[in-house]
Amino acid sequence: MATIHISAAEAARDFANLLEQVRAGAEVVIEDGPKTVAVLKAPALPRRSISESIALAEARSKELGYESVMDAEFAADLEEIIRNRKPRDTSAWD
Repeated sequence: MATIHISAAEAARDFANLLEQVRAGAEVVIEDGPKTVAVLKAPALPRRSISESIALAEARSKELGYESVMDAEFAADLEEIIRNRKPRDTSAWD
């Protein structure tokens, strides 16, 4: 989505709409004359590896008092997915 440039006064009048635009993927640049005073954009999603996710799940299950068990077939499927995945092409992100 596009970058929206808006004055500080306009942003103050319709902040709820700006948040909706951010939720939809826009980046909002709030300006006071020629000076940028704020940039609103959605936060980056946390990126975790499979092993980090499993460790978090195990820690959380202990906190809640139950044991998490990974089905052997599911574990084998995950290992195969990891072995066969292609490197992510990030060239378009630049």
